[in-house]
Amino acid sequence: MAGVPPKRDFLSIADAAAELPSWLERAARLKAERARREVRASLAGRNLAMIFEKSSTRTRTSFEVAMQDLGGHAVFLSAAELQLGRGETVADTARVLSRYVDAICYRAYRHENVVELARWASVPVINALDDVEHPCQVVADLLTMRERWPDGFRHRRLAWIGDGNNVLHSLLLGAAAVGLDLVAATPDAYRPKPAVVQAARELAARSGASLAFTASPEQAARGADALYTDVWVSMGDEGEREARERAFHGYQVNGRLLGLAAREAFVLHDLPAHRGQEITDEVLDGPRSAAWDQAENRLHAQKAILELLLLPRPRPAAAGPTRRHRRTRARPRK
Repeated sequence: MAGVPPKRDFLSIADAAAELPSWLERAARLKAERARREVRASLAGRNLAMIFEKSSTRTRTSFEVAMQDLGGHAVFLSAAELQLGRGETVADTARVLSRYVDAICYRAYRHENVVELARWASVPVINALDDVEHPCQVVADLLTMRERWPDGFRHRRLAWIGDGNNVLHSLLLGAAAVGLDLVAATPDAYRPKPAVVQAARELAARSGASLAFTASPEQAARGADALYTDVWVSMGDEGEREARERAFHGYQVNGRLLGLAAREAFVLHDLPAHRGQEITDEVLDGPRSAAWDQAENRLHAQKAILELLLLPRPRPAAAGPTRRHRRTRARPRK
């Protein structure tokens, strides 16, 4: 169909590793346009299906508002209310929805289901969070850091404090892709998946980023330009609550830990926060918290992702005379 780009999915930060700088540039431009109240109805007539197995505040709202801002429409689909919840296969759901909408975002418990949906869908599929990655979150995270580091990511160091979870997986890949050094402090039993670490190391080898791992929050925080934390008990891990809270004792981002970081360091949290556990009120509500900018940037990141997946890519300019040449070319006499 004319004007429709080839299908492309965004299931992992690795899917856009080479293009992340341009994705962030586009998100920043869209943010500036919204601040000026400029309307860009670039997705007029486009529809997004949003399948959510897990509850959400930022992801759902940002996708819905993003589609509305861009002139499109979003349809929220609770998995419990779909036939998917009554035994219809992921493959059949993908094939049906592809006949109705232009893209699907899927917030799932299992990464395998997101991959299966993308396999059978004929429209782009966006991973809106699963048990392996949270790529949309990390596009927003990188945008937030880019705003605070106008000189770029190189020679900056980000410290992760807490669980080796889906957000850290995407963050490892994202940091490695843009050349940002990252040190992750996690308990030994909660380190990130080796396969993700290996993929991130391969990206880091090309960008020059440094990736390091420790069990010491103090070691990670010392001299860092930013600290990032997340909840200790993610959705789906509630049965491990007591064990996790014991394991993560001492991994709280508080005034003492922030005091070990660089003087201008700021704090990131993808929210929701369990105040008094992984982060204190003093830090989350303090002047060095970037969590609220980070939450806002979910909207602008989502808009960029949707445009980049749904709009045709610009074609290279055809060879021929430049505009200046055409202006100055002599006209034939009558």
